Order: sequence, then structure tokens, then C-alpha cells
Amino acid sequence: MNRYQQYFAVFILMVASMTLHQVVLAAPLELSLEDSISLALKNNHDIQYAKSAREKSYWALQQAKNNKGVSVTYTHNDERYNTPPSSYSPNYSYTTEFDNQVALTLPVYSGKKLENQIAQAKIDLDVADLDVDVAKQQLKMNVISDYLTVMEYDKEVQVDQETVANYEDHLNLVQKKFDLGLVAKTDILSSQVNLASAQDTLIKAQNNYNNAVATLNNAIGMPHGTELKLNEKFGYKKYDLTLEQCIQYAAIHRPEIAQYDAKIKSAQYDVKIAKSGYSPTVNLTAEEDWYNDHLPGMKNNNWLVKLTTSLNVFDSGLTDTKVRQAEHNVNMVTDKAATERDSILLAVRQYYLSMKEAEKRIETNKVSVNQAQENLTIEQAKYDVGMGTNLDLLDDVLSLNTAKKNYVQAFYDYNTNQAELEQAMGMPVK
Repeated sequence: MNRYQQYFAVFILMVASMTLHQVVLAAPLELSLEDSISLALKNNHDIQYAKSAREKSYWALQQAKNNKGVSVTYTHNDERYNTPPSSYSPNYSYTTEFDNQVALTLPVYSGKKLENQIAQAKIDLDVADLDVDVAKQQLKMNVISDYLTVMEYDKEVQVDQETVANYEDHLNLVQKKFDLGLVAKTDILSSQVNLASAQDTLIKAQNNYNNAVATLNNAIGMPHGTELKLNEKFGYKKYDLTLEQCIQYAAIHRPEIAQYDAKIKSAQYDVKIAKSGYSPTVNLTAEEDWYNDHLPGMKNNNWLVKLTTSLNVFDSGLTDTKVRQAEHNVNMVTDKAATERDSILLAVRQYYLSMKEAEKRIETNKVSVNQAQENLTIEQAKYDVGMGTNLDLLDDVLSLNTAKKNYVQAFYDYNTNQAELEQAMGMPVK
């Protein structure tokens, strides 16, 4: 092998290697439903937002606790001032003073205000924890819906491709019959119109599929153009729980119901906090002071310990208005909690019944597909021997397309309603 042949061989190997590398890079991402949910939980911004909000509530609780503790402040003052003339001194006198002070303050009694604020902050932290659960459950439901939508449109593309193929085969048959003078030209024209309409529907279905893939990629935190290969089968599993069991589970486990119970307690603490304005407050203060006329001002010192009691004797009804507002807020939150509970339990019922309705449609549409396929086969045989009409055959192709799409839609509706049902029940996200 001469030098040029060696160079050419190396070049071919490099091109082959690059081509193989591109093929590997272009391989679609294989995803199960569980994989999709895991990626979403890891990458989705809504989850990160809920977690940050939870951390904010945690530090708010620490702040409430620290408000009840000891605080120490250090103050340094540099002063120079003059004293006007007096009967004792005919001239202005100038004084320079440097002062250092350390003060310790401890709230001894706040009318239970600080204690109630701590208890309320603990409840707010519980609500924030539940917010994380809510965000996870909502995200899981969204991912399942997006995943199922990709599968649905993939099936619809397949159905539309089969329909286009059926119209193409029929058009070829009609063309042969027309060439033999067995059918009128209107048969060709009507067949071409139906084929064009089916191709238009296929184009739309392919676009719907591409958009659904982009939506799923967005939910799981992948680049929108990532090609996906979904591993799940487009079927369904019979749901074992009864409607009453689902409702009972939701009443106990749905995080939003627990959140509103906690919000009622938090609102009740607002009443207690407002009523603390009727009570006295007691603060303990201890001070140590150093001062003199030269920096750093540490020669002379004195100390002070005092217990300060304050009582709001008259505030023009300000405390009363705060209490009334807080009491009405308890009523508002309680009514809102009842409304939320009713809405949740109603949603559970609706999703359960819709799921069962879709399950029945799966069976009926399966029969419809078989009947439509058989009708098309019979009509094709009749048309071949000149006993059937072109219009009947075209109608049967369309009927088969509709039956198959209804079958796909029933599967999609069943699984989507099941996902909605489990989210409405408050099923935990593992």
C-alpha cells in the first residue's frame, strides 16, 4: 500500500468514526414513565421554588425563636460639645467625650405574643412542607399527562399513516379500473380528495406529536428538541379501589386539606397575637458604660440594671380593631377550608367516574374497530368485483380511522383520569 492509499484509508476511518459518533449522539433518549417523573423531580423549577420557600419558612421559625432570646449590643460614641458662658464661667467651655456601652436585653414577658409567634411559625413551616408535597404531586400528574399525550399522538400518527395507505391503495385500484373503462372519472376525483384530506390530517398529527414531545422535554428539564423513545405500552390496568375508598383516602391524605387545617390554626394564633396588645410587656436590661475624654474612652465606668414594664392604657381602639380583623380572618379561612375540601372530594368523584366511563369506552371501541375493519374488507372485496360503490368504500376507510382514534382516545382518557384521580387523592410521590 503506497502513501496515498494509506492517507485515503485513514481518511475513510476518520469519516466512519465521525459518522458513527453522530449516529450515537442522534440516538433517541429512551424513557419509561418513572424515568420521566424522576427527571422532572430533579430538574423542574417549580420543585426547586417550593423547596426554597420551605427553607425560607424554616429560617422564619428560627427568627421567631431568636426574638425571645437575649440580645447584646455594643455602642461607641465620640462627642465634642460646648457649654455657653454662665455666672460660673464667663467663657465658652469645650468638652470632648468618648463613650463605650454594652447593653443586654431580655424580653421577660410579652403577653404571650412571642410564644404565639413561634407556634405560628412552626405551623407555617408545616404548610411549607406540604407545599413541597403539593408541587411534587402536581408535577407528577403533569408529567404523566404529557407522557400519555406523546403516546396518544404517536398512535394517532400511526392510524393516519394507515388511513393514507388505505386511500393510496384504493386510488391505485380505481385508477386501474378507470384505465379499463370500468369506473367513471368521478371515482378517481373523489378518491384523490379523500387521500389529500387524509394526508392533511397526518401532517397535523405529526405536528401535534412533535409539540407533545417538546412539552414533555420541557417538563422533565431536557432540551426541547430532544428525540424521545417511550418504553411504556399504551394500555391500562384496572383500578381496584372503590369510589368510597378513594374519597376516604383523599380526606385523610390530600395535602391541601391538611394545609387548610394548619392555616385555621395559624389564623387562630393571629387572634392571640393581636390580644397580646391588652397585656403588659416586661423587659430586663443590663448596661455597662465606659467613658473619658481620650480614646478609646475606657477609664471610667458605671453599670445599670433595670426591669421595664409597659402597659397600653389607651390606643384609640387600635388593639380592638386588630383583634376583630384576626377573628374575621379565622372565619374566612375556615370557610375557605370547607370550600377547598368540598372541591377536592368532588374532583375525586368526577375523575373516578370519568375513568370508569373511559374503561367502558375501551371495550365498545375495540368492538367498533373490529367491525369497521371487517366492513372495510367486505366493501373492498365488493368493489373489486364491481358490486360496491366508491363512496361506500371511502366511507368505510374513514369509519375505520374514526374507530381507531376513538379507541386510542379511550385509552388516553382512562390513564389521564387515573393520574388526575391519584393527584386529587393526594397519592405520595416516591
